[in-house]
Amino acid sequence: MPRADPSNGQIADALGELGDLYELDGAIVHRVLAYRSAAKSVREAPVSVAQLAREGRTTELPGVGATLHEKILALVDTGSIPAAEKLRAKFPPGLVAITRLQGLGPKRARLLFEELGVDSLEALRTAAEAHRLRTVRGLGARFEEGVLASLARLEESEHLGAPRILLPRALELAETLARGLREQGGEGTQVIPAGSLRRQADSVKDIDLVAVTTRPTTLAKSLGRLPEIERVGTAGKAGARAVAHTGAAVDLRIGHPAQLGNLLQHFTGSGRHNAALRERAVRRGLHVSEYGILDDANGATEAHASERDVYARLGLPFLEPELREDRGELDLVEAPELVELGDIRGDLHSHTIASDGHSTIAEMATAARERGYEYLAITDHSASHGFGNAVSPEQLRVQIERVREANASIDGIELLPGSEVNILPDGSLDYEDELLAELDWVVASVHTSFAMSEQAMTERMIAAIEHPLVDAIGHPTGRKIEQRAPYALALDAVFEAAARTGTLLEVNANPDRRDLSDVNARAAARAGVTLVIDSDAHRIATLANMRWGIATARRAWLGPGDVANTLPLAELLGRRPRGARLGKQARK
Repeated sequence: MPRADPSNGQIADALGELGDLYELDGAIVHRVLAYRSAAKSVREAPVSVAQLAREGRTTELPGVGATLHEKILALVDTGSIPAAEKLRAKFPPGLVAITRLQGLGPKRARLLFEELGVDSLEALRTAAEAHRLRTVRGLGARFEEGVLASLARLEESEHLGAPRILLPRALELAETLARGLREQGGEGTQVIPAGSLRRQADSVKDIDLVAVTTRPTTLAKSLGRLPEIERVGTAGKAGARAVAHTGAAVDLRIGHPAQLGNLLQHFTGSGRHNAALRERAVRRGLHVSEYGILDDANGATEAHASERDVYARLGLPFLEPELREDRGELDLVEAPELVELGDIRGDLHSHTIASDGHSTIAEMATAARERGYEYLAITDHSASHGFGNAVSPEQLRVQIERVREANASIDGIELLPGSEVNILPDGSLDYEDELLAELDWVVASVHTSFAMSEQAMTERMIAAIEHPLVDAIGHPTGRKIEQRAPYALALDAVFEAAARTGTLLEVNANPDRRDLSDVNARAAARAGVTLVIDSDAHRIATLANMRWGIATARRAWLGPGDVANTLPLAELLGRRPRGARLGKQARK
């Protein structure tokens, strides 16, 4: 019997493991990063990488060169990579798992193996619980506590099952599948992403699609013919279930065109939203399902082609998909006005090649102007943020002049010289006030020392909020979605301080962050805080991150009046407690 081709996930896991093994073996960092980059490309590839390998086309994937192609082909043909087999013989199999634990990495994993014989996650737990890790030079009690916390998080994630997919990747796949199904379904076929995708959640478990067509069986069978699909589980008149090459589960629900509104409503709302909606409907003598609304008064089921008609029939205003989470939306008499991408007048957090960005000031300015922005703050990282190029005070003064020169020469947009400064553990900033006063915009963020106690971290944050030269706090909780939990922080106290001082809190639109989260952004707005939505762009392309910040803000029920950068620049600067700084318009 021929060997089944490995899935994209299995190939990616093999490349990732090889990178980990090379790092354990002391390989140069660029070699290790090459394997991790290739693993990411393979995992996210929408088509079969095994098939690409057989066709000699894996080098079409980002980060995959001829050497990596040979290793992938060897895995496809033989089931293993010779280089990995050699390295596995040098290290215990459990050591690779230890390297992936948050807070460790290969150097510490190898140190613990050599010093204490720790060769598996279970051995690591035993040593930590026995307080043996702190005996290793250079580690200590805090490291030991961090290891136990990381092990606990690992157990929790394993209990929850497969990792969730970040919204941008999930939407890209969903929209590709939807296009393919429309082509297969023919005239009149509509296919729309639904579920948590349509609610614009941070991440999703699977890909939900709603389709209406006059050829349901044909459409269900066509799902398996799409190149993005690895295998189909079930397929019939009501829909199909499948698994994509990325490993994502796909759930296609099919109905008649007259039912589109009912289908979309049913398969978009969260489980709690739909349960509360059904309870409300029953009190009115109505029964809601994906097929329509049954009226007890006449026994008839009404189908609705429009979601607006569904909500109107239930006596509700139309509720945008982002609101459908059972957070009080069914009590609304009138739907709130939600902020839209077109409301944003400028971006106040961006990076250039001066720190860890990839585009110049002029390139970022031109791209921001093309997006219709009236202003852009250039906020490269400060001197002690801990990664990328460090911008010394002297270099920042040069950067200020470069931004001002660009501002004078580029028409149609106002450029603000700024900085994303690091909030040090004691709450102070890593530039002197005299230098900060030369900037038009200051974003203060925590980039180091995440493991502080809640009290210490809260005091640290409030000190920055109360600093008279700080305009906004960047990514306030430090979370990385599906990667890193927020640091300990008493958010009520932070919100009170921000409302009192007028300091803005950021909704960072990087899809890995979306920080503040929707729940926290809504709580901040209720506490009287004004939010700012920023892309945190590190290149031209990621200026488009603003889309994900808008999604978070809409899920937080924020309107244009809750968001500072919906304002014209003069009004925005004039509302700052520290007073307006002279920009280009003021100097004219």
